[in-house]
Amino acid sequence: MSVFARIKGKRGASGFGYASTAEEVTAGVSLSGKTALITGVNSGLGQETARVLSKRGAHIIAVARSQEKAQAAADQLGNATPVACELSNIESARTCANEVCKLGRNIDMLICNAGIMALPKLKQVQGYELQFFTNHIGHFTLVTKLLDTLTENARVVMLSSEGHRLAYRGMEFDNLSGAESYSRWRSYGRSKLANALFALELAHRFEGSQRTANSVHPGVIRTNLGRHLNLVMTAAYAATDMLYAKTVQQGAATTCYVATHPDLASVSGKYFADCNVAKPSRNARDKAMAGRLWQVSEEILAERGSTGRAQPNEHSVFSMKP
Repeated sequence: MSVFARIKGKRGASGFGYASTAEEVTAGVSLSGKTALITGVNSGLGQETARVLSKRGAHIIAVARSQEKAQAAADQLGNATPVACELSNIESARTCANEVCKLGRNIDMLICNAGIMALPKLKQVQGYELQFFTNHIGHFTLVTKLLDTLTENARVVMLSSEGHRLAYRGMEFDNLSGAESYSRWRSYGRSKLANALFALELAHRFEGSQRTANSVHPGVIRTNLGRHLNLVMTAAYAATDMLYAKTVQQGAATTCYVATHPDLASVSGKYFADCNVAKPSRNARDKAMAGRLWQVSEEILAERGSTGRAQPNEHSVFSMKP
């Protein structure tokens, strides 16, 4: 048996592992009467996560960057409500949260799945690098405005990535604009580090309650996240794909496991990979950095108010077809 076959067949303490699927990890779990909000629900991991949680009985609040995409996803699910949210736009995230509040549904699972990756050139929103602003600030806005809608034992799941290790310098709070020595991969890593730190600080703020917050690495999955890669990088991605890549069904497993499994009812502030607790980078375990990120994020929202709109040339990245 090859080393790759052994890795793919290995299972951890949870009883699940690399090759487990979202359906497998939720087998026997009833989500009847529960509500899950999922961002990026129209394709890839978000679509599979929504499909499986809906199959287990959950009502899905299907969030996508346009009403048309959200509606199309909801139509496929059946038991779902579509809501638009363009995460690069603070006003859109706030409007989305307000629309969700109007639904009168308490949220049991809040899954921040959407994101962008490895933009080849520096793009900014209101002076901040676009990957950081979209992947973190957009979700930070949405989650913090929805805290009052969470049930007493709600679970917040942030999709981070092993790519967070690329942010070896930490959050680089003095370079959130990306203007100083922009690197597509370090900037992506910083946004994924922010996702992990947000979950860590949220877990801290949930202490004393039954609510939990965790971050996950879904694995290497061929989705439209890689649409900005050039030919050389695409070839490298394809080679990695053959050795390590999971199917979308396997990629959604860790998210679904953390969002639903009864064994994790009191597990919070952890980082998961392959459906098991994993050890993230030192930066992702830095509680002081997590606290500062929360403070800086609040300051960004206060400073930008409802004017956090992407400029036309920046907005185009969200109009590209998968």
